[in-house]
Amino acid sequence: MTPKKIPMRKCLGCGEMLPQKELVRVVKTKIKEENETEEEKFTVSLDLVGKKSGRGAYICKKSECFAMAKKARRFERALSCQIPEEVFALMEKELKENE
Repeated sequence: MTPKKIPMRKCLGCGEMLPQKELVRVVKTKIKEENETEEEKFTVSLDLVGKKSGRGAYICKKSECFAMAKKARRFERALSCQIPEEVFALMEKELKENE
């Protein structure tokens, strides 16, 4: 019997390849509205379980990695969107709670 493959993902902060279970997923999810306009609306949030649908990027559970990725604008590049400062504050607070 062959051993089960462990999915590896790269942290946006430190750039280390780690098992997916050890990282936290940041997800960009499209908001569905009845009157769809040409402009897409979305939310960006932490996915601690790893089951939300949408475009995802991974970060270590360390607050230093979060700060490095935020400073280098790696979240915005990986998710192809502008992220407001309030969203970063909420994600950082949630990450510190679950550390």
